[in-house]
Amino acid sequence: MKNFLPVLSQHQKMMEKLAHHNAEIEAAGKLLIETIRQGGKILLCGNGGSAADSQHLAAEFVVRYETKRQALAAIALTTDTSILTASANDFGYDSVFARQVEALGNANDCLIAISTSGNSSSVVAAAKTALSKGMIVIGMTGEVDSELSRTASLTIKVPSTVTARIQEAHIVIGHWWCNIVEETFSLEVNDAGDNA
Repeated sequence: MKNFLPVLSQHQKMMEKLAHHNAEIEAAGKLLIETIRQGGKILLCGNGGSAADSQHLAAEFVVRYETKRQALAAIALTTDTSILTASANDFGYDSVFARQVEALGNANDCLIAISTSGNSSSVVAAAKTALSKGMIVIGMTGEVDSELSRTASLTIKVPSTVTARIQEAHIVIGHWWCNIVEETFSLEVNDAGDNA
């Protein structure tokens, strides 16, 4: 059996390097706050683990991260199996997110497009569709320059080429965004012992 410590060390080193990307992470957080402030919504998409991250973060925005407050508008484009399978069947898999952005996205919305490689064609297609509608696109990728990093309005390029490490950083970044958005829009509600 492999020892856990080398993986932990790799994770820690990557997270230390991530500190150098603080400016763009914070800039993306401000874009999300502005999206909600203008009455827009946050759309999220990705494949595999990135699909799971999309759903996870959308849930944090809509329900809550840590504070009981108003619901915030967020939709994971990875969850409706009828839309996903119809779009893939009728138009090809590359369209599964772009089709939903076309239907649901507006100029004051923001798309968080997640791809560890940055070259997932379905995610890039969604980003391009979002931009064509005047939306902001925040890309989340690994460190390698990619089609998504060249397409998105702003990209956070996690300093790693290891998929697992990139995904770990993506959720840490996403949680920080949830935190600052929630702090900005929280309503002081008396939480009578309600635990999520």
